Amino acid sequence: MLALGERLAARGHDVTLETWRRWRGHVEAAGMTFATAPEYHVFPTRERPLKPYQAVVRAARETAGLVAQLRPAAVVADILTLGPALAGELEGVPVATVVPHVFPVNAADHPPYALGARVPRTAAGRALWRAMAGPTDGGLRRGRQELNHTRGLVGLPALGHVHGGISRGLCLVATFPQLEYPREWPRWTRVVGPLMWEPPADDVDPPPGDDPLVLVAPSTSQDPDHRLLRAALKGLADAPVRVLATWNRRAPVRPIPTPSNARLVEWVSYSRTMPRCDLVVCHGGHGTVARALACGVPVVASPSGGDMGENAARIDWAGVGVRLPWRLCTPRALRLAVERALADPLVAARARAMSAWAAASDGPERAADEVERFAAQASVRPTGLG
Repeated sequence: MLALGERLAARGHDVTLETWRRWRGHVEAAGMTFATAPEYHVFPTRERPLKPYQAVVRAARETAGLVAQLRPAAVVADILTLGPALAGELEGVPVATVVPHVFPVNAADHPPYALGARVPRTAAGRALWRAMAGPTDGGLRRGRQELNHTRGLVGLPALGHVHGGISRGLCLVATFPQLEYPREWPRWTRVVGPLMWEPPADDVDPPPGDDPLVLVAPSTSQDPDHRLLRAALKGLADAPVRVLATWNRRAPVRPIPTPSNARLVEWVSYSRTMPRCDLVVCHGGHGTVARALACGVPVVASPSGGDMGENAARIDWAGVGVRLPWRLCTPRALRLAVERALADPLVAARARAMSAWAAASDGPERAADEVERFAAQASVRPTGLG
């Protein structure tokens, strides 16, 4: 959202970005107006946490006031933040959705999203997924029922379709088209390429030498015990590679031994570090994967949760890296995955091809074009983009 908002602001639009307070400095530095997003504890980690639908209802009502004040030409909401989308609808403002990963809506004969299974290659495989569509469809119908209950609480009509959290006016899918399985695309969907942004950071020097440079870039939200980081440093300790590893500002509770061919740091700039790398080892979060491929660097992904299994499956399917199941994430298995990725010239060639595509297809630029068209077609309001 920062990448898209910054590009729209650079084009002269009046952009307000509603988000958490810790992002205020970055929002304002990018030429946007900051608005404080409602922050509620949903999961049972604090006293009296809200249930998800309660948080959405409160956020929608509070954000509706901001939308009413701004009267924007469009509201552009992250797929994970339903409150602003409902707020825009309440105020009669056209709403677009940003999906910051691969498209989560299943196509016919495809495995359920986030399962981590590859698209079938045979008629038998397609028949298997068709046979398993019942439970998935049942879950989608339950999701629609819960969403319609929430919509009713804020005074909005029920929807007849599933995936109601995705706008049918405009949905921007912020990933590489090369990571999307072949399918019939809904007319309101655009695969624009990754929307990448990162906070400022100092440069970090890798270990000296000429051996291939492997960046170990763990998730900032998963794997609190640093299992992947420990496995990588131990498994690659005597390998003919250099290792630059980061614990991403999540300080280890226990010391992590660092071999002589490695350097372990708190944080690195991916945009400036990855172009110097030969391989990225990560959990498979979409932001890390997209940045690595935009830099032309293959990926070893060991998914630990969320959408990481899906991203790892797409990496494997596209042939731009190696997937290592989380249950097999041991020092020896990780080293074998790294050796396999580095030894295959086709993997590196495919990653470079995706980098060339990214260089010729600026994601924020393409997304900004789509938002401008959407706002112009859907609204005649005079005061810019929200």
